[in-house]
Amino acid sequence: MLFGKIKALVEYGVRTGLIEAEDTIYTRNRLLEAFCEEDYADEEAEQSENLALLLDGLCDEAVKRGIIEDGATSRDLFDTKLMGLLTPRPSDVNRTFRALYKESPEKATDWFYKLCGDCNYIRRDRVARDLKWVYNDPRFGAIDITINLSKPEKDPKAIAAAKKMKASGYPACMLCKENIGYAGRMNHPARQNHRAIPITVNHADWFLQYSPYVYYNEHCIVFCGEHVPMQIDKSTFRKLFDFVEQFPHYFLGSNADLPIVGGSILTHDHYQGGHYTFAMARANMEEHCTLHGFEDVEAGILNWPVSVLRLRHKNPECLIDAADHVLKAWRSYTDEDAFIFAETDGVYELDLALRNNITTEKYPLGVYHPHDEYHHIKKENIGLIEVMGLAVLPSRLKDELKTLKDVMLKNGDVSSVESIAKHAEWAAQVKRDHPEMNEANVEHILQQEVGKVFVKVLENAGVYKCTAEGRKAFRTFVESVR
Repeated sequence: MLFGKIKALVEYGVRTGLIEAEDTIYTRNRLLEAFCEEDYADEEAEQSENLALLLDGLCDEAVKRGIIEDGATSRDLFDTKLMGLLTPRPSDVNRTFRALYKESPEKATDWFYKLCGDCNYIRRDRVARDLKWVYNDPRFGAIDITINLSKPEKDPKAIAAAKKMKASGYPACMLCKENIGYAGRMNHPARQNHRAIPITVNHADWFLQYSPYVYYNEHCIVFCGEHVPMQIDKSTFRKLFDFVEQFPHYFLGSNADLPIVGGSILTHDHYQGGHYTFAMARANMEEHCTLHGFEDVEAGILNWPVSVLRLRHKNPECLIDAADHVLKAWRSYTDEDAFIFAETDGVYELDLALRNNITTEKYPLGVYHPHDEYHHIKKENIGLIEVMGLAVLPSRLKDELKTLKDVMLKNGDVSSVESIAKHAEWAAQVKRDHPEMNEANVEHILQQEVGKVFVKVLENAGVYKCTAEGRKAFRTFVESVR
């Protein structure tokens, strides 16, 4: 059984180009070593086109042999170790990437993205489980909604084991280059199959990698080679434009460098990008305005729930200067920060979403954070991806919405069911708004109502509201930029 599975995995490696045919015996022996196996018999390869099922079977063998415990984290650590034995060395990956880049940047990223899926760094089977739909908002257009199921659930065994482990500061964080090839531990994922491409950004050493969770197409992360905290300043804009000039088919954006409204990792300077058009990119300018001192830069307030100032110009240097001017004015005006989204299509386009992380007694988590009445759907910070119009909702919603659907169809008491009691008030309103609800349309109705909540959450994050009063205040700020 084991030998047939090992043979199948080696054949998978040859078929996908992870290894060459002449690496067959070498790779087989490395896999046997991982199973503490000194023997080998040439069994028929187990027929499986599904990598996840093949790895699951190999993990079962490891459990039977006492090599690993039968827990989700232990299995992830072990199957990543196996795939690391098939993944090309960083030097080989970098060499191929550079060669393809000479042909075209898109060829290079296409190859690297495929490699990250083939070696199971991007677990395609888990990403495929994510739930996705579109909510068509009457004011802001099509909004992408996702319930993310690719991020593994917390493993109780791993949590217990991690408590007993000695604290480690290596790697310093999940974004550090030291993760490349790292074996992982119960409180840090294995990364033997992780590769990152060295690139130069604004004359400094940076790296390009893909997110293992792929919130959108070719979701990449561009991170600094040094473990330094995020900081938004004029050099940020230079780095972003430098990157999109090297990879013109990608956008790149940055979270705010603020707690509450910033990203999940503020301790390591990084940006997020990819090959995707977000809803915010499709949004139109609601009204044009003039930036004093930068009259040749096209500027306008975006028709978007988060407060966004869009700038356009053919010359990126003009946009960098204008953006830096706005950033400084915004900091002194309200002591807040901004993030940037950029893509090229003849003209450079830069969107600055004005963020503020002020807290009050009424809103201890943040005035511009999701408000309490929406926490049943979304409580986490609103970062770059969601600001641009892609909801990344918690995995718990998959089961909660299914239970909610069943209870609502039976006219049951939502508040009496512990797992969905938090949705009771919202569910009652949905029922009132949709007397036509039935078994055929209930799922669609709930999806659209979740979309409405997400737009409300984005409006919570907007410093200037989409009202006559809010737009007047936004114009007052723009006019103050001198």
